Amino acid sequence: MRPVRTLLPALILALSPLVCLGQAIEQLNSAAGSAGAQPVETRGFRPRAQAPAGAARSRGSGAVMLQGFHWESHMTRPWWGVLASKAQEIASAGFDLVWFPPSSAAMSDEGYLPNRLFVQDSAYGTTAELKAAVAALHRRGVKAVADVVINHRVGTRDWADFTDPAWGPDAVCSDDEWAGARGAPDTGKGYHAARDIDHSKAYVQESVKAWLSWLRSEIGYDGWRFDYVRGVAPRYFQMYAEAASPAFAVGEIWDDLDLNDADRHRRALADWLDSVSGRISVFDFTTKGVLQHAVGAREYWRLRDSGGGPPGLIGWRPAKAVTFVDNHDTGASTGGGGGQNHWPFPGDKVMQGYAYILTHPGVPCVYWPHYFDWGLRDQLRALIALRKAAGVGAESAVSVAAADRGRYAAFIDGKVAVKIGPDDWSPGEGWRLAAHGKDYAVWTRLP
Repeated sequence: MRPVRTLLPALILALSPLVCLGQAIEQLNSAAGSAGAQPVETRGFRPRAQAPAGAARSRGSGAVMLQGFHWESHMTRPWWGVLASKAQEIASAGFDLVWFPPSSAAMSDEGYLPNRLFVQDSAYGTTAELKAAVAALHRRGVKAVADVVINHRVGTRDWADFTDPAWGPDAVCSDDEWAGARGAPDTGKGYHAARDIDHSKAYVQESVKAWLSWLRSEIGYDGWRFDYVRGVAPRYFQMYAEAASPAFAVGEIWDDLDLNDADRHRRALADWLDSVSGRISVFDFTTKGVLQHAVGAREYWRLRDSGGGPPGLIGWRPAKAVTFVDNHDTGASTGGGGGQNHWPFPGDKVMQGYAYILTHPGVPCVYWPHYFDWGLRDQLRALIALRKAAGVGAESAVSVAAADRGRYAAFIDGKVAVKIGPDDWSPGEGWRLAAHGKDYAVWTRLP
């Protein structure tokens, strides 16, 4: 989470959630390396071995996700009605998952300062409208992913008068800012805008598990996007994921990125995946950071690591990586104050980003404003259709063909070729141009 704005005068600094969704797929394989100009030693992490030449290779999940909101979606009320009305469009575009904003009652309209977890009337709409939106997607074969905020919580009327469910002062970590905290020390990073919850308490654990089960059975959610997983020890997230048996789960980890040591950044993501026994995926912030710098600074060489593969988490653990160009924290919002823009992808190069993530491994996530508000709908639909038709999935193989100052090019599974950047490149004979736009092109192999 990063600071975003003051939501409560002089008391609460609203820190935005950051993460995103991944599919629990089976085997992981890829090569390791660094994303900088110089090779970086990868001590402490052993990449998965590549399959032998000629061996059958799983391409993993072919799912594509849509982030179903932006930072200011709550201003369009009821937002659940918007989601329901767009269900057919979402399904026809090829999206398999939709990530919902936090739906519990909260002190902040955006939903990231929750108070009454079991109350689903929020700034986004009523419980009935929420259930109708989920049902509309289900009827079209699309799964709904809840944004789950369990690191922290605010009281119903005061700092820590928790209701729905009721928790006592011992549910607040002892090192929280609140003077009445009586719990154990925090097992993760602190969060100053709300009370840090002590997940070592058995009754807190049971409450959270009951709530997640209720969200599945009563609201109809299929999976979770766990907010700010750095705030709580990984073992608790693994426990919650296993207890509720989601079809899909992802955690948010947004660490600082040194572009000349991208391995360190993605190693932290990989280590967290290991700490939850691979039960939960993570958003690939490494890929986002390297990719947006590469296209913005014309340093496309950064998109090939020292081992010759992709420099993000998709180069090491693609089956557990959720790739994205922007989200509600990093990018712009439609209307209102324009959103947060904490770490935006260069706006005139967004389609280069999508040409990359929609042809590469991982589970790609498309940001709502980019699809519905930026005039990119047709280009995005073409790339999603191409990905599905070619069978590109979370574990597809990447062979980088070029990565220099003015271009990046790669073959994916030997079926798709992609080029981004202003300089020319061609895959050669036997390929058909299938999608193109400003500074990007995608080809498919002729039969």
